[in-house]
Amino acid sequence: MKLERKDIEFPLWRKKVDASVFKDAITPIPKFLWKMWCIEQLFETPELLKDGKVPVRVTYGKKSFEGAYIRHDPSKSMYRLYFTKPLGDALKDVFVMSYMRSIEQDLRKSKAKYEDVDIEEEIPFWEFLDIEFNVEQLEFRFKAYYTQKPIYTELFQELIKSHILKRIDDDLHDKDQFRFTKGVWRGRDELGSQVEALNVIYNLIDTKNRKIYVGEAESLTKRLKQEKESIHDWDFYRFDTLPEGLSKRQRIAIERLIIRIFASFFESSSDVKSMNVSTFILANKKIDV
Repeated sequence: MKLERKDIEFPLWRKKVDASVFKDAITPIPKFLWKMWCIEQLFETPELLKDGKVPVRVTYGKKSFEGAYIRHDPSKSMYRLYFTKPLGDALKDVFVMSYMRSIEQDLRKSKAKYEDVDIEEEIPFWEFLDIEFNVEQLEFRFKAYYTQKPIYTELFQELIKSHILKRIDDDLHDKDQFRFTKGVWRGRDELGSQVEALNVIYNLIDTKNRKIYVGEAESLTKRLKQEKESIHDWDFYRFDTLPEGLSKRQRIAIERLIIRIFASFFESSSDVKSMNVSTFILANKKIDV
């Protein structure tokens, strides 16, 4: 059994995690907290207000996330905390089960057989986000303390990291069909567990020899398992999934454009005039002039 925390410094709210923290990066501030967190007084202090909002900082783990703010909605007599999408995405990684359940709930919305089904009763678990507020520093502290362990831990983590759930989530929320799904850097040792991605532009980096590389692939994992003559010792990779429907010819055209852009910033083997903004060099050999 998990013991209660002993490191709480400021008035705390233990928020039951819901889809709003992932999809909207937002949470309402319950009325019982207004006095404890001096919320109303903040809005009565003109020097703190900027465009009707009170800017705040949110810390989570060892990271600090700027760009957060509190907003008052007089029509609903409600205060809300808005934070940033990168933090919302980070919470998906730790509240895996709640995120997966929120996607399952959205998938069910168009199906009549689930009309009277309460998904929290059918899939019963609760996860909680501890939120402390240091009013003097205008700092919220987030801590994921009560979480539900996924049944298939590694599989769930890989699905969260992959573009599959992101694509499903976007489709469910009517995101533009012509969209690029952006990735993050991952270590070469993670390639073995990489969920397959199709129709991508990828980047490789060799941090020791200070090289970067741009490529395109129909199948990411198949391509990355092939030896790269110009960047043998790459140690990190990332990729972006292209919009559905783009042909191989179009993918290659995008790749060549990006390579040409990189050549204008980094030293390369081409005759392209470069600004040499870094000591890294572009490892690609085929570069349009």
